[in-house]
Amino acid sequence: MITLERTEYPQMEAAATGAGVTLPIEQTGVWAKFQADIPGRKPWGAYLIKRDGETIAFIAFIDMETHGYHYLRSMHGPTWITKPDEALEREAIDVIAAEVKKTDGKVAFIRIDTWFTDGTVPVLSTVPYDQTVVIDVTGGDDAIITRMKKRGRRDVRKALRECPAEVEDETKQAIADFREYYDVMVETGKRDGFTPAPITDYSDMIEALGADHCRVFAARIDGRVVAWSIVTVNGTHAVRYYAGMRNDVMRLHVTDKLLYSECCILGSQGITEYDLMGIGSELAPSLNGLNEFKCKFTEDITPVAAGRDIPIKKAFYKALKIAKAAKDKL
Repeated sequence: MITLERTEYPQMEAAATGAGVTLPIEQTGVWAKFQADIPGRKPWGAYLIKRDGETIAFIAFIDMETHGYHYLRSMHGPTWITKPDEALEREAIDVIAAEVKKTDGKVAFIRIDTWFTDGTVPVLSTVPYDQTVVIDVTGGDDAIITRMKKRGRRDVRKALRECPAEVEDETKQAIADFREYYDVMVETGKRDGFTPAPITDYSDMIEALGADHCRVFAARIDGRVVAWSIVTVNGTHAVRYYAGMRNDVMRLHVTDKLLYSECCILGSQGITEYDLMGIGSELAPSLNGLNEFKCKFTEDITPVAAGRDIPIKKAFYKALKIAKAAKDKL
C-alpha cells in the first residue's frame, strides 16, 4: 500500500542521501527558500512516498498562485529511488491527489513529472520534455572530449584552437552585478524571438541559491562578456538552466568552448553529471532546434519523466482548458 509521510526538507534530503539518490535542486530546501521570496509562490510541503512502510520516492511542492487560482508544482518530482512501473506510479498519483484534496481546498490542479500518462492529462501551459542530454564530466578534460560524438569532438577542438574567448567561473562577479550578463540575454532574446524575464529573476536566483548551488560561467573577448550560462548544482548533479550569446560572435565557436569549459570546470569541482535540460522529441517538437547543438556532446540521449497535470477541481480545470484554447485561437 502506498502512503505519504509529511516531512521537512532536511529530513527528506537526508533520507534521499541515505538511499543513494541525488535530489533535483527543485526538490530541495534551498530551492524552496528561493521560491518563497517570489510573489505568488510558497513552499507547500515535502513528503516521503512509502510502500508498505518503506520509502520509495520523494516529492516536494511549490504553491503557485496565478490568475486568481492556485496549483501545486513539483518540478522533477516525484524523485524515485527505482523507476516505477505504470501501476505503481498510478497508485502514487492517486494517493498524492487524495492528500492534496484533503489538505488544501484552494488547489485547482497538481503538476508533477511522470513516466506514464495514466491518471494525468497534458499540461495546461509550458512545454514539457521527455528527453535530455546528460554529459558525463568525470575523468578529466580529455575523457570528456573522448565521450562526445565525432561532430562534438571536431567542433570543440576547433573552438579550442581558434576561439579567442577566455572562459571563467564568474559566479561572484555575477552575484555582485548581473547587468553586463543581462545585456547579453536581451540581445539573445531579440535574435531568437523571446522576451527575457526581468533582470531580477536571474540575479535573485543566483543570489538566493548562492555559489554552493549556482554557478555563472562567462566567455569574454577583450574583456567583454560575449556568452554566459547559469548552472544549478546539487550534490554531484549540475543543470544548465539559462544561457545567452551575443550576435557578433556566433561564428567563433564561442558556445562550444564555453560548454566544454563548463564541463571541465564542473568535473574538477566534483560534479559527475551535467544535464543540458531538455531536447526536442515527438512530445516536444518545438524544442527540436536545440538538438543539433546539444546532442553532439554525448552519444546517449537520456529519457526523463515529463510534466503532466492532475486535475483536483475537475470542472474548474475544464473551464481553464476552454479559456486557454480560446486565447490560443485569438
